Amino acid sequence: MNHKELGRLLQSLADGQISVDDGVERLKHLPFEDLGIAQIDHHRELRQGVPEVILGDSKSPDQLKIILSAMAKRNQNILVTRLDHEKAKELCNLFPEGEYDSDARTFCLLQQPIEITGQGKIVVICAGTSDLPVAREAVITARMLGNEVEELIDVGVAGIHRLLARQKLLNEAAVLIVIAGMEGALPSVVGGLVAAPVIAVPTSVGYGASFGGVAALLGMLNSCAGGVTVVNIDNGFGAAFAANRINQKNG
Repeated sequence: MNHKELGRLLQSLADGQISVDDGVERLKHLPFEDLGIAQIDHHRELRQGVPEVILGDSKSPDQLKIILSAMAKRNQNILVTRLDHEKAKELCNLFPEGEYDSDARTFCLLQQPIEITGQGKIVVICAGTSDLPVAREAVITARMLGNEVEELIDVGVAGIHRLLARQKLLNEAAVLIVIAGMEGALPSVVGGLVAAPVIAVPTSVGYGASFGGVAALLGMLNSCAGGVTVVNIDNGFGAAFAANRINQKNG
């Protein structure tokens, strides 16, 4: 439930269009609903502006079905992250109107139109095609949260002219999410070209001395470009959530 839905409910109650019992029935699961295997935070959208997002990793298909079924009854849009193909098949069978993105490993169930509430454009940039799964997670998350998003793919420092050719797009961004593996240099380059906030995402892409993304993480944390903020390795979701908070009109 969000502010608009709560406002409509209270107005309907005040106008006598619904009974007190009906109002209580609709509110009885606020602030949370105990499912035994999970306690769904139905109050989160009222507090934070966005509903709870489900992490698919380590949850069984049956657990995911129970959680999604309960959330779907609230007629809200649902995002599941880190979902493998086998679990996705079961969710797609249960909710055929849902959409699974195999690159991002996300499942989206849209039950109402997404309202664009962001004040500007979020631009998601990835250094190489190998970084695309993390970039796609960021893109889908940011769009589900109500932002205009544009992608810029395969513009890493090994061919920096590809990035420099898109300076106009960089300047249009309200927030930039910059994703890179290897040595993690791209966010520093972007940070030196723009005035908008830059959120850097190190990925686990790279050879032996990349240490599963630790080299990129340390490189980004040591950026000489001012205003670069760093999230955890492969955390496209976290970067998008932070970018959304920066970009929101009511933020």
